Amino acid sequence: MPYGSVEWPARSLLGVLSPRARQEVLGLGVRKGFEAGEVLLREGATDRHVLVLLSGFAKVTARVENGETSLLAVRVGGDTVGEMAAVDGSAPRSATVTACGPMTARVLQPGTLHELLMRRPEVSVALTRIIADRLRWANRRRLDFRGYPAKVRLARLLVELATTYGHPVDGGVVVGCRLTQPELAALTGAAETTIHKGLRELRLSGLLETGYGTTTIRDLPRLTELADLPHE
Repeated sequence: MPYGSVEWPARSLLGVLSPRARQEVLGLGVRKGFEAGEVLLREGATDRHVLVLLSGFAKVTARVENGETSLLAVRVGGDTVGEMAAVDGSAPRSATVTACGPMTARVLQPGTLHELLMRRPEVSVALTRIIADRLRWANRRRLDFRGYPAKVRLARLLVELATTYGHPVDGGVVVGCRLTQPELAALTGAAETTIHKGLRELRLSGLLETGYGTTTIRDLPRLTELADLPHE
């Protein structure tokens, strides 16, 4: 697969690296394909490899105290998964990563990653920033649960997904990952019926359109204002 024409999300690891550093990362490890429903990484496992996602879409889940599974995040081509275990090297994996469709990735063993980080400070800095961004994102989710009603939490999530993973189309921005209403409910800490109502209200307001497996933001500035987020 020629990587030169691929555009990864700007905030992903492959999206932020310089072309030279990106090509070095893409030349490391072993390329591996995954089918829909296949587990890339499993919660509680003690393996230490990291995956650099090249294409596709995966969901990050973890078990909560009552035994249910909670959706924590989504990851797409350009992102990394498993970097915490590779860098930390002591605790078992904290979440399961599952492919939501056909995916490809580069599998890097921890030694390969460590050598890369020592040899390429640019990659080390970029990965550190990404880990910090993910921690801030998790903290914002906790604060959102306390500080905003469900409709605003939904708007905040949609804006972040659109700006991080979306791609522009005529008259809007298509959110770059497909999430069901139960999954949106899990990420916003709301009931599924509340999410259903919130999406309907956003559609009636002309802020978004939903179709089979797609969500298109029709008025990102207005949705950003509703979400109480700063305009970029």
